Amino acid sequence: MKRYLFLPFMIIAAAMVVFAAEQPTVDGLAAVAPPAKSGAFQKPSDEQLRKQLTPLQYEVTQQKGTERPFRNDYWDNKQEGIYVDIISGEPLFSSTDKFKSGTGWPSFTQPISKDALNEHEDTKFFMKRVELRSQLADSHLGHVFDDGPQPTGLRYCINSASLRFIPKENLEAEGYSEYSSQLDN
Repeated sequence: MKRYLFLPFMIIAAAMVVFAAEQPTVDGLAAVAPPAKSGAFQKPSDEQLRKQLTPLQYEVTQQKGTERPFRNDYWDNKQEGIYVDIISGEPLFSSTDKFKSGTGWPSFTQPISKDALNEHEDTKFFMKRVELRSQLADSHLGHVFDDGPQPTGLRYCINSASLRFIPKENLEAEGYSEYSSQLDN
């Protein structure tokens, strides 16, 4: 009889191992997307995104959530590299344009390409802001404000949960070699 009591626990443990094996991870993040090429990317279904993303990544990218300041992966990251959309892998920001804003979120003076972002009016919380969404995956990224440093005067305030950072030394291996030269400037 004792053998049969142990069986449900073995089944649950096996299911947990299988589920964990299906979740690709990089730096503790559940979503790993290859570089998105225009026209080649198809956004995963909502069900797939719920499986692929952590709860915070899903809340931020799909439900316009905001992560806590100073308690996110990239607010104080000083490594050279690029930041890509956590879902599509689309290149969004470069470390060369990152600056310390004091807000607790990663802040940039400009995107890698204006074409990578869509802007929408956001009137949540009784204020008027400009929401930023990624072009290919339509992920909520954060907001842009006009209180940034020169040369643009803009502050792209982005949630780490919507990004994946690719260090300069990994760009070629992950298919982003064309961005290496931008980091040399």
